Amino acid sequence: MPGGANRCSVEPGTGILTQTFWWKSNSHHASPPHHPSCRANCSKTTRTERRFAPQVPSSHPTPHSIRRSVKMVRPPLSENRSMSILNKAKAEGYAVPGMCCYNIESIIATVKAAEAARSPAMVLLFPWAIEYAGDSLVKAAADAAHSASVPVSLHLDHCQTPELVRRAADIEDGFDSIMCDMSHYEKEENLKLTAELVKYCHDRGIAAEAEPGRIEGGEDGVAETADLEGVLTTPDEAELFVNTGIDMLAPAFGNVHGEYGPRGIRLEYDRLQSINERVGERVRLVLHGADPFDEEIFQNCMKGGVTKININKGMNNHYAWTQEAMRGKPLTSVIEAGTLAMQKAIENYMHWFGSAGKA
Repeated sequence: MPGGANRCSVEPGTGILTQTFWWKSNSHHASPPHHPSCRANCSKTTRTERRFAPQVPSSHPTPHSIRRSVKMVRPPLSENRSMSILNKAKAEGYAVPGMCCYNIESIIATVKAAEAARSPAMVLLFPWAIEYAGDSLVKAAADAAHSASVPVSLHLDHCQTPELVRRAADIEDGFDSIMCDMSHYEKEENLKLTAELVKYCHDRGIAAEAEPGRIEGGEDGVAETADLEGVLTTPDEAELFVNTGIDMLAPAFGNVHGEYGPRGIRLEYDRLQSINERVGERVRLVLHGADPFDEEIFQNCMKGGVTKININKGMNNHYAWTQEAMRGKPLTSVIEAGTLAMQKAIENYMHWFGSAGKA
């Protein structure tokens, strides 16, 4: 190891070694100093980093003290975190939970559940997170996800304007994948915008998801589209969207955002299967509108090729219920209990989906 390395850390999941150097500008140091104490004699210090090939097996958990000091760098598209997680799920026949998070508690609950169950996971934020908190919640989520001892990626769900997709993609070392949801446009405009935004994301190492057709209903944190008619996805339409370069496809086959209403759950599994047969080897299929589903429905969807399952109320309701039950208790105890309640709910999904023990 070169003598000028003041700090050395290993990136979890990849084993990439990062060496950090400091040296003085405009002084007796023309290169990094040979000892950290040299920094004390410098009026100005400069910092740089070098990254090296894996030094430890990726399956070996990195010590907590090292994990938390790692500088997170978004890998190239060929090593994209979201797609690495979903491609493994496809190969091994299970699905990965995508947990819709609105606060730091749900983010932490997702990471803790993944580590406890030794399961891969995806933290999902909505555009609301950026509109509400700028980059702050995104960066906190990225730090929590990317420093986990198991594979966890950060995904932006239902990003519904080209401007916001680009803004989100430009957050340094933030999102691993973005849903470029132009489904509220007519089909031709949807395809055109999706192709443009997929390229913008790919150029930054970010995987892209899109929604052919239109899934009915609305969801908290997403621009309201409940007044738009749902349009079911056909295999031909799925093919058109795959041609835009997307990595993930969210088909509409009777699934609904939010409440299913009096008609109940009516999924067209034959439609899902035909879509999977047409494009399932080229893109990963994503299930939206899954909150009221039971284990049997999830298994049927997984048989139809689904590898990413988005969960919202199935996690967040546990936090709301805990807050109500503990009203008047110390805030820290409410936060901790709510986080634990969400964690346990997530772990249950991981066992249902078959992802537990796969990390």
